Amino acid sequence: MLENWRSKVKALKREVVAIAYAARDPRTPWAARLLVLAIVGYAVSPIDLIPDFIPVLGYLDELLLLPAALYIAVRMIPASAMADARNRAVDERLAPSRTAAAIIILLWLAIAAAGIHFAWGWWSK
Repeated sequence: MLENWRSKVKALKREVVAIAYAARDPRTPWAARLLVLAIVGYAVSPIDLIPDFIPVLGYLDELLLLPAALYIAVRMIPASAMADARNRAVDERLAPSRTAAAIIILLWLAIAAAGIHFAWGWWSK
């Protein structure tokens, strides 16, 4: 069972690399490229929506959110571009990105600032 789990995780990582390559393909539409940018940025970012150190829930985003987003992105990318990208991604992996981490941090700060702004307005009424 553990080997089955490892093979699925390895396939998921390979799929992330493949969609990263597919996003660079000129046959891929812009909407798919933006979604792929968000997915790959989140996948290689050291910051998660749910921190991994939280038991069970920590891996929930990797188990549910990432595969769902990958499925949607793959459906948006032309089959020929995806096949070429999968061939390129056989034994490669993406390195963690500080740029992706910075973007995720800025996004979280913007969400927090908006939440504080709206909460402050609601409390002051």
